[in-house]
Amino acid sequence: MDMGLKGKVAIVTGGSEGIGKAAAMSLAQEGASVVICARRKGVLEAAAEEIRRQTGSKVLGVPADVANAAQILNVVSKAVETFGRLDIVVNNAGASAAGNFETVEDAAWQQDMDLKFFAAIRFARAAIPHMKKVGGGRIINLTNLGGKQPGPNSMPTSVTRAAGIALTKAQSKDLAKYNILVNTVCIGSIKSGQGERRVAAMQQRDASVTLSGYYEERGQGIPLGRVGEAREAGDVICFLASERASYLTGTSINIDGGTSNVL
Repeated sequence: MDMGLKGKVAIVTGGSEGIGKAAAMSLAQEGASVVICARRKGVLEAAAEEIRRQTGSKVLGVPADVANAAQILNVVSKAVETFGRLDIVVNNAGASAAGNFETVEDAAWQQDMDLKFFAAIRFARAAIPHMKKVGGGRIINLTNLGGKQPGPNSMPTSVTRAAGIALTKAQSKDLAKYNILVNTVCIGSIKSGQGERRVAAMQQRDASVTLSGYYEERGQGIPLGRVGEAREAGDVICFLASERASYLTGTSINIDGGTSNVL
């Protein structure tokens, strides 16, 4: 199936590992040129080289902290300078930050808002003029299940992700007239670099802990009986960026193995 992505240019934030890297890989496999950004330069360059090698597509790594507005503008400028256009933005960057309301201080709230919510706003604001020039585009905001169904000890992430879901719906209304489609994917339990680092920290306290055991245990609470693979999320993101999704905007898709109790 031709996804209509040949010649398109995409930015994927947090593209050095996990879901971001998987999304960049899927987009590149379909013929898009991809700009990935992340904070760790070495990891970013290794990811860019791997995607180039496996897909044959053009991939540019641009080190950036998406909590920094100036660095966001630099990523968008580099994308347009290098590839001549911009069609797709995948707002993926952001680590889970979860605590009890009474323990979350102002600095943590602000950091989470800058990293997840304001980064999505700023990337969209910078990208939209370039999307208008090429007749449309796609913005995919990654959120999570907690944004729809917050649990205890889930702040600030559940609140910032809820804001991201609302942002998606509001943007879709304002941007539809420009053929800029905006959707969100709400992520459940997916294998990631964050998971690997969490297990590594656990192993410092208990050497018997294994990554496979960690994921097996987490999978027991999921209707499909397993934790999702990053490529499974990446492929859904790629579809939403494609011409095959040309009548989808303002939607949210749960990628969670059936975990969520809400649509």
